[in-house]
Amino acid sequence: DALISTGLADLGYNYGHLVPESKTFPSGIKAVADYVHEKNLKLVRPGSLFHENDDAASWASWGVDYLKYDNCFNLGIKPIDRYPTMRDALNATGRKIFYSLCEWGEDDPALWAGNVGNSWRTTDDINDTWASMTSIADLNDKWAAYAGPGGWNDPDMLEVGNGGMTYLEYRSHFSIWALMKVVSTWNSGKESQRYRNRWLSPGPYLRAFVDLKKWLWAVRVWAGPLSGNRFAIVLWNRCSEGGTINVSWDSLGLESSVSVSVRDLWKARLLYSFNPTLKHEDVVADAVASFGVHVGAHSCEMFVLTPKLTHS
Repeated sequence: DALISTGLADLGYNYGHLVPESKTFPSGIKAVADYVHEKNLKLVRPGSLFHENDDAASWASWGVDYLKYDNCFNLGIKPIDRYPTMRDALNATGRKIFYSLCEWGEDDPALWAGNVGNSWRTTDDINDTWASMTSIADLNDKWAAYAGPGGWNDPDMLEVGNGGMTYLEYRSHFSIWALMKVVSTWNSGKESQRYRNRWLSPGPYLRAFVDLKKWLWAVRVWAGPLSGNRFAIVLWNRCSEGGTINVSWDSLGLESSVSVSVRDLWKARLLYSFNPTLKHEDVVADAVASFGVHVGAHSCEMFVLTPKLTHS
C-alpha cells in the first residue's frame, strides 16, 4: 500500500526490483555505467535488506563497481549476521564489486569484517569541522592493525572543500586520510569540487599511499612503512600555535646512524600541478638520527623517508 500511495510503484519499484526511471535514465543504468567507465571512473549504488540476491544481480548487470551497505532499518538483525548475506550475493554475480560496510563501528567490525567486506566504518558520521575530523582520526587509529590489502578501515568520507575548515585544516584532513589508507568517498557539491580541484588535487605522490601496510602513532607524528623500505610520515600540529615537530629514527625502528633522504609530498604536489614532467628533488638528501620542520597551527607536513641501507 505504501509503495502505491507514495507513487513509487508507478516509478518501477515493484517486486523488490529496482527499475531505472525512464526520463532520468532513458538509456538505462548500464548506459550510464558504460559512460562512467569510459572516463575511468566507478559507479556507486546503495543496497537494500532482504533483496540481496535480486539487487546484487541488478547492480552487476548495470556495471556497478562499489556498494555502500548501510545499517539503517535493520529490523534488529546484528551486522555480523546481516552483512555476509550481501557478500555472498555479490560474489555470486561474478562481478568484482567493492563492498563497503557501514554500521558506524558500533559492533567493532574491524574484528570480524575482514572476511566479509572490503572496508568497514569504524566511526560515527563525520561533519565538516576540525573537532569532528581530529576525533574521528583518533578513533580510527585504534583499529590500525586490522587493516590491510583487500580490507580497510573507513573513518567516513572526506569533507575537503565544503567550507567548515581552513585550507590548512583540509590539508591535514587529506593527508591523514591518505596515511590511514582510507578508500575515500568525497562529500562535495560543485563549489567544493572547484575548490578541491584547484588546491588539493593529490597528484601521483599522495595517491601512492594506498600501498601503506600499517601505522604507528606517537604524539604529533603519524607514520607507516611503504614498499622499498621507505616510510610515510605526517608531522601534524593540532595545536593553536605553530611549532617544530621532529621524528627520530628509533621511533621508526631504524638505527640512528642510518642516512635517510626526505621528500616533501605537498611540495611535490604543487610542482606536479604546474609541470607534470618536473622531477622533484629531495628536501634533505642525508638526514641522520632525526628530521624535523616547523609546522603551522592546525596544519601538517607530509614526507617520504628513504633509508640508504647497506647490505652485507
